[in-house]
Amino acid sequence: MNKAELIAAISKKTDISRKDVEKVVMSMLDTITETLREGDKVSLVGFGTFESKQRASREGINPRTKERIVIPATKSPTFKAGKVLKEEIN
Repeated sequence: MNKAELIAAISKKTDISRKDVEKVVMSMLDTITETLREGDKVSLVGFGTFESKQRASREGINPRTKERIVIPATKSPTFKAGKVLKEEIN
């Protein structure tokens, strides 16, 4: 399911216009992104937790030249599913 299909499904379930649902979905995604960028986490009880984890810099090898390179440290978004979500899927 992509974003447009998600918006259509929510609109159908709630009888709210697609335009209004799209505003809410986009606002939610923007808010989650901003929160992760700031280093905080977003917990949706029962659903799961979005978190930003720091990855340390490390040494790698360029596959073309076999030259050693330094891969810089980065932040990586992660999601840990909550208990209720896990139970619903299984």
